[in-house]
Amino acid sequence: MTSLLPDSAPPFDQPIAVLKHCHDKIRKQLATLQNLLTHLPSHGADAAAQQAAQAVQKYFNQAAQLHHQDEEQDLLPMLEATAEGIDAELLRTMKPEILAQHEQMEQDWHILNSQLDKIANGSGAALSPDDVARFVAAYTSHMEREEGHIAPMAKRIFSPTQMQLLGEAMQRRRNIGPAAAQAGGIALADLRLDYGRASLSEEDTLADPVAQFAKWFSEAMKAQVNEPNAMSVATANSAGRPSSRIVLIKQYDERGFTWYTNYESQKGQQLAQNPYAALLFFWPELERQVRIEGRVERTSSEDSDKYYYSRPVKSQLAAIASRQSQPIASRDEMEANYAAVEAASGGKPQRPAHWGGYRLAPERVEFWQGRQSRFHDRIVYTLQADGSWRKERIQP
Repeated sequence: MTSLLPDSAPPFDQPIAVLKHCHDKIRKQLATLQNLLTHLPSHGADAAAQQAAQAVQKYFNQAAQLHHQDEEQDLLPMLEATAEGIDAELLRTMKPEILAQHEQMEQDWHILNSQLDKIANGSGAALSPDDVARFVAAYTSHMEREEGHIAPMAKRIFSPTQMQLLGEAMQRRRNIGPAAAQAGGIALADLRLDYGRASLSEEDTLADPVAQFAKWFSEAMKAQVNEPNAMSVATANSAGRPSSRIVLIKQYDERGFTWYTNYESQKGQQLAQNPYAALLFFWPELERQVRIEGRVERTSSEDSDKYYYSRPVKSQLAAIASRQSQPIASRDEMEANYAAVEAASGGKPQRPAHWGGYRLAPERVEFWQGRQSRFHDRIVYTLQADGSWRKERIQP
């Protein structure tokens, strides 16, 4: 009734493939359930039936629970933090449905699990065809929706870093691999509680501020901070009058911190007059903030093209249709502009010259960790003339 040959599982550096592999194993267990329905009337709870029931119970009591946690605690929050345009709209609809399905399938499983208990120990041979059919249909439909929409979205919009973070979280949940060793097998919920008593010392921080930012950003993702990629961008005009707004970071590496926008917007005009800016990440759940200051320059046309064409088509069209920060008479006029651009594009909009990326090359980076009695920890990196970084503590 069950295969004795295990399928080769993909590595966790391919987390979406791992999730698909979990679905394949779920389908095998569902097939075993259906086979039990035909086996039991003729053979009762014999050794083969007991073995099959035990296998199904083991999977849905353990592995399936971890799979749902992968989706609820990591995959879906990461998608919410990244998705834009039509992807974000689809996710807003699908996420509540997926969570509701998880809850309903869990309830249906409890009913089946009690029946399988008796089959597994040989004390009974009753398995409800209706309960099995409902459970199989629900799971099958659920997996088809995820494979049709959620998995392709993740593969399309997640960066390599996000894929790595997702894979590490999945490993840690299973207490396997280097990710589990680094975290000591601590559950995310426990990790979050520990941050209420966190501290930050010079020894806690890495030598390079971008590497330290990557460490903290990874921890924010793992702790399911709300919008961990949201940052305040503060700019000033030639007269020194400042303004700030929230944007989403799209990339960070040794070159700096990158976001995309309209070059003719208020921030674009201010950066043309005064090419310096300050970024602020605030993660209140972890009592942390990161302040980054430096000179800003435009990304290459190639980088801007690459990101622009990775966006949903509707977001591409909106970048053309909107003269960001400029007055307009009404929402209706905005919609008319969008419709005109959509009609003219033929479904293949081209990146406009006024839209692209900015990259801030950091010169000063401060890591702030909240502490009791407002006696906070502040570690500051300052770029030196030779390209090295000076690290020091400053007072709260």
